[in-house]
Parts: sequence; structure tokens; C-alpha cells
Amino acid sequence: MSERFRGERAHWLRRSLLGVTLLSATLLLAACKMGGGANSAAGSSHALVGAPAPAFELRDVSGGGDQSLAAHAGKVVIVDFWATWCQPCKESFPAYQKLVSRLGGDLVVVGVSQDDDAKGIPAFLSETGAKFPIVWDDSKAVAKSYDPPSMPTAFVVDKSGIVRFVHVGYHAGDEVTLEDEVRSLLR
Repeated sequence: MSERFRGERAHWLRRSLLGVTLLSATLLLAACKMGGGANSAAGSSHALVGAPAPAFELRDVSGGGDQSLAAHAGKVVIVDFWATWCQPCKESFPAYQKLVSRLGGDLVVVGVSQDDDAKGIPAFLSETGAKFPIVWDDSKAVAKSYDPPSMPTAFVVDKSGIVRFVHVGYHAGDEVTLEDEVRSLLR
């Protein structure tokens, strides 16, 4: 094999490996950060916007009993689908906790874990400081009824139980939009 051929082959292999690496990283980020709030195409066009939020009842992972939409009737509820492996989810939880603290008893956030195993949930909650109700959708039945396009996806439900906004993904600053939306539903 000639020295020139080996050099060309090595160059081609390096470029191919770089391309595959970049494509893999892009797909991984897209799977977790798809969209960008209620104004994204995925959020504003979600089939549940304007429809009654699907009912659910799941056990609170901290032992606080069952959580359901019916238990929070008359309040604005954010139903957030998330997973421990999702970096934007880790960023969203402290923002949700601040929002709950600011708006007192008028807002409830229910985090619905989509993890295959519940073992990592307590560490995730400790790391993010979340004190709002967290449930584990082990059968994925609740996720099937809401159909979140990616992790995280937050469904903002009004006092009457109607989905008004859907946020797909989470980016710093989304909490400002969420707070404005929640406040508009509290009037």
C-alpha cells in the first residue's frame, strides 16, 4: 500500500468519524431539547391545546398519596413530563419551584417521570430542589394520553381543566413566558 493511499484513507476515515460524531450529538440534543415553548410549532399545534386535559391518578413518589388533576380542581396546573436523563429537565425544575413559590397556592406543578426505573428520581429531586408533587408513570399510560413530543414537555391547564398552553423543551427564560401564561389564567 502506497504512503499516499494510506494518508488519503486515514484522512477519509477521520472526516467520516467526525461526521458521524457530529450527527450523533445533534440527534441526541434534538431528542431532549426539541421545540422551544408554547410558541414552537410542536407546542402551539399540539392536539390537546383547547381540549380537556386527560385525567390521571398516580402515586406521589415522596409518599404524599395520589396525585390527580381532580385533586387540584379550580387551580392552574402545570403537568410536566420529564426524565432524570434529560438535561433541560434539570434546568426546568428549579424554575418551576420558584414559580410555585411566587404564586403560592394558585399554581400546582405535577412532574410526571417517564423514567423506566424510579431509582434515580430521589437523587434528581434532591439535586434540583423540587418540592412540588412528583409521580412516576411506570406504565407510560399517562404519557400516552398526553402524547408529549419530547422531554421535557409542560402542559399548562387552566382552572376549568382545559389545556391552554404546551411547552416542548426548556430553555433559560421560558419561565418568564410560563409565569405570564399562568398569571393570565389566574385572572
